[in-house]
Amino acid sequence: MAATPEKPAPAAPRRKAGRHRGEGQWAVGHMTPLNANEQTKKDDDGLNVRTRIETIYAHRGFDSIDGADLRGRMRWWGLYTQRKPGIDGGKTAILEPEELDDKYFMMRVRIDGGRLTTEQLRVIGEISQEFARGTADITDRQNVQYHWIRIEDVPEIWKRLEAVGLSTTEACGDTPRTILGSPVAGVAENEIIDGSSAIDEIHRRFIGNPAYSNLPRKFKTAISGSPQLDVAHEINDIAFVGVNHPEHGPGFDLWVGGGLSTNPKLGVRLGAWVPLDEVPDVFGGVIGIFRDYGYRRLRTRARLKFLLADWGPEKFRQVLEDEYLKYQLVDGPAPEEPAEKWRDHLGVHRQKDGRFYIGFAPRVGRVDGTTLTKIAELAAAHGSGRLRTTTEQKMIVLDVTEDQVESLVTGLEALDLRVNASPFRRGTMACTGIEFCKLAIVETKARGASLIVELERRVPEFDEPITINLNGCPNACARIQVADIGLKGQLMLDKDGNQVEGFQVHLGGALGLEAGFGRKVRGLKVTSAELPDYVERVLKRFQAEREDGERFATWTARASEEALS
Repeated sequence: MAATPEKPAPAAPRRKAGRHRGEGQWAVGHMTPLNANEQTKKDDDGLNVRTRIETIYAHRGFDSIDGADLRGRMRWWGLYTQRKPGIDGGKTAILEPEELDDKYFMMRVRIDGGRLTTEQLRVIGEISQEFARGTADITDRQNVQYHWIRIEDVPEIWKRLEAVGLSTTEACGDTPRTILGSPVAGVAENEIIDGSSAIDEIHRRFIGNPAYSNLPRKFKTAISGSPQLDVAHEINDIAFVGVNHPEHGPGFDLWVGGGLSTNPKLGVRLGAWVPLDEVPDVFGGVIGIFRDYGYRRLRTRARLKFLLADWGPEKFRQVLEDEYLKYQLVDGPAPEEPAEKWRDHLGVHRQKDGRFYIGFAPRVGRVDGTTLTKIAELAAAHGSGRLRTTTEQKMIVLDVTEDQVESLVTGLEALDLRVNASPFRRGTMACTGIEFCKLAIVETKARGASLIVELERRVPEFDEPITINLNGCPNACARIQVADIGLKGQLMLDKDGNQVEGFQVHLGGALGLEAGFGRKVRGLKVTSAELPDYVERVLKRFQAEREDGERFATWTARASEEALS
């Protein structure tokens, strides 16, 4: 007689994992990868992919690239696959990565502090012309971004960039990204302190260092001693903002935990004053906290802002001081309100050495290789060996003598690079958009450029600072939540019921000491075709209703929904 099988024991109730276990924080002993991204990084450091690119993939071609390298580790060297042409925005979230991938790359050139020599800019332009079909966009993180890069050409591009002191190292990936710096560091008459030496030391100690090349996700840094608050410090993971301490003199106010994307948070002051020579150590402490305590289970929570929100600034500062720095930071003052109406450094400005710097604006950061080489030639011909990129997708030529200013301005304007720019040319930014980005839903660059032209024609008398930021998806690469008019790309139905490209509208965002996120008016969406009409309408209502000296962002906070629609 067969034995009666035993009944299985009832399953134990599933215990809900607490955050200390479920978030995958290394510092509390949870080293096991909890998702595919973490496993890929544990399998091999992203920095190691360079050897495979140089010895295998560049010789065997795109089809030889391992998938984990292609969509993961190659970002550690500034490389993303770009969007295959002809795929509409409705398919962005539907298709698999390999269906969206083109056999070409976006390549990001890392430019810490936005600092360039004329020789470096010339090489960037030549690479664009020879290897990138002429493409070159200035980004809002002071980089230059190429498209149409073939894997076969990558080693030669690296060789040329590195010969002039540039690189693509950790321009992308779960790494310490490009360090933003004041584009007028070391030259501005009103500068509180020059942070350039700290940027150099951070780069030397931390960039390309395997001890910091496996972070939970990207880590963004900004350092500026300008009283104009010119590096969007509130939306970086760590920021050092120039201040004058009443007892210790010039130094930096420490901010942590800023970031946008789909869950935006403004950075928080830790109340600490940091002298220039301690900035790299403090940076190391904060990035160490992120590496060790940062959340690694979900990519959507793998940014420093979530850890800070859970800990609070007091605990964060205590852990920084007790576990990482081993000393107490000095309490310090907050930054002062910027005195300037515009903070983008466009136009002609006297330097502290008596020479001049000249800021100019392309359209939404879009330039090309030929233009970049011409800018380099113009700068060199007018006595300058240095240029800077800005966090508003603009550029600056430094060190111009007074007798050369007028000629250089004329040369730049002839290239459609406006020194005396309209508020719309100055204040409009756009992300890469559906032209090349695999995450995008709508077109942005051409739309932004045409919007500038329309607004200059329709509202020529408008002379207030205004920021209009266009983003092709919800990820906020173009900072839509902190723009006066932020435009988030989406698909929508037009009045005839046709699916078309359009934007959800955010109004009244701002950076500076009155920083805040834009207001979303219920149901306020606009098709791409109707965008110039909408922006013209809301700007004219602002002009009609504003109080004396009132900023656009302030007006939108009190305006009726009818006035904003």
